[in-house]
Amino acid sequence: MFSLLFLLPGMLLMLWAQFHVKGTYQKYAQVGSNMGMTGAQVAEKILREMGITNVSVEPIPGELTDHYDPSAKAVRLSEVVYDSTSLAAAAVAAHECGHVLQDVQGYKPMNIRAALVPAVGFGSNIGPILIMLGFGLGAMGGISTLFINIGILLFSCVVLFHIVTLPVEFDASNRALRLINDLGILQGEEHRGAKKVLNAAALTYVATALYSVLQLIQLLLSRRN
Repeated sequence: MFSLLFLLPGMLLMLWAQFHVKGTYQKYAQVGSNMGMTGAQVAEKILREMGITNVSVEPIPGELTDHYDPSAKAVRLSEVVYDSTSLAAAAVAAHECGHVLQDVQGYKPMNIRAALVPAVGFGSNIGPILIMLGFGLGAMGGISTLFINIGILLFSCVVLFHIVTLPVEFDASNRALRLINDLGILQGEEHRGAKKVLNAAALTYVATALYSVLQLIQLLLSRRN
């Protein structure tokens, strides 16, 4: 019961953040921009104006699946963003281009996050298994403690990944807002709408990071008991 109550604030914040970002996105997905540029056109304009010619802009299935793939040098926009002329689409497309600029300029937090990806994949799958195995073998003393400690160490990589993600995402959003303003893509009330979309999205990363930290603290406390 204590474990559930300890994690409850993080769980509630995650649920609220997901609800908030979906509601904000849907609101501004219904508002067209004065320039009438699709998400794809916004991304292409930003990349062209920044002199970046080796990054493609591609559509992908799904909703809110937008991302920048640095290994493929591709900005991948969900189909609803790729073809939409809404404020939300422009904000999302510009945000992903912010990641492109981070990659081009060697933004350190982004490089750190990329370096953590292999450990995160391993830690998120194997870490919980070792922790549960360790608690299950509680009577075996040293062996169970070893499993728990290794599992917590692996899970710590996941937590670090979520923490490092925060400056990466906030910086990409700040770059996006400057770009859409400087290039005249969105201005005035449009710019404020785009900022609301990006701020709502940022809350999901904050909530995820907080929840992962609470999970780690809860594991450390459980190890001591």
